[in-house]
Amino acid sequence: MSTTVTVGFDIGGTNMRAGVVNDRGEIIHALAVPVPDSAEGLEQGIADLVASLGREHSIGAVGFAIAGFLDPKCEVVRFAPHLPWRDYPAKRKLEELLQLPVRLEHDANSAAWGEFRFGAAQGNPNWVLFALGTGIGATLMHEGEIYRGAFGTAPEFGHLTVVPGGRECACGKSGCLERYCSGSALEETAREMLVAHPDVATALRVDDCSGKRVMRLAGLGDALALMVVEDFACWLGSALSMVCDVLDPGAIVIGGGVSGAADLYLDRAKMVMAQRIVGAGFRPLPTVSCAQLGGDAGMIGVADLARKLL
Repeated sequence: MSTTVTVGFDIGGTNMRAGVVNDRGEIIHALAVPVPDSAEGLEQGIADLVASLGREHSIGAVGFAIAGFLDPKCEVVRFAPHLPWRDYPAKRKLEELLQLPVRLEHDANSAAWGEFRFGAAQGNPNWVLFALGTGIGATLMHEGEIYRGAFGTAPEFGHLTVVPGGRECACGKSGCLERYCSGSALEETAREMLVAHPDVATALRVDDCSGKRVMRLAGLGDALALMVVEDFACWLGSALSMVCDVLDPGAIVIGGGVSGAADLYLDRAKMVMAQRIVGAGFRPLPTVSCAQLGGDAGMIGVADLARKLL
């Protein structure tokens, strides 16, 4: 057995990943499986992953990065749009299941903590993480602490209504920002543009236009894919301007899976942000950069938070 380590779970809308993380924020062993569609299946999947990792590592605690709403004490999953848990006492249940200390945290907060401890936000006490994945996650850190709001749900930029009566969202609302500015939104925008612009030459097809494919084709110069990415960049720039107007952060870090293709859209998004903030041209702008830990930030961050339980 190795030195005591912690495990970080990143449970998103599509995949569930578990990583063994040391005290330097390094993932030394990782596994991934699709997210089960039932509460029983989810618990069994979690137990199986921990058991598999525990055969080779001495696990001291487990952290879970959850894409959903937690109570202020981070013990109950109130609502997770992509998971079967509703008002679920996850900390207690998972500790009983795993027989290990458990730390719950919002997925974006987990990623933010990882970037703050080991990545792009080191040394910056007042900043915002804007995470672009299947949906949108966000974290506000103030004076080196995660700001949660009165009920533990702040900030949910992804579910601000930006198009009244617009695209339906898994949260139950319609027209949410993440339905226009996220990895899954890229596919929906591509489908709409294929219908609206049938004469534009493209390798995209209605049945083959995932967000990853859109970004890959945009990088190759595909005309319609570039139109989709331009639309995405404008939405992101508008979203960042809202962040600036409300919070006035010193820095914004772009994370999540879509950040891997930031060279295709980030410069344009920053230009739109600078144009649309209140007082444009007469106020300082935050630095806007990409996360350094990539898609591993959530696992690393929540595993580091779980280490506090040792």
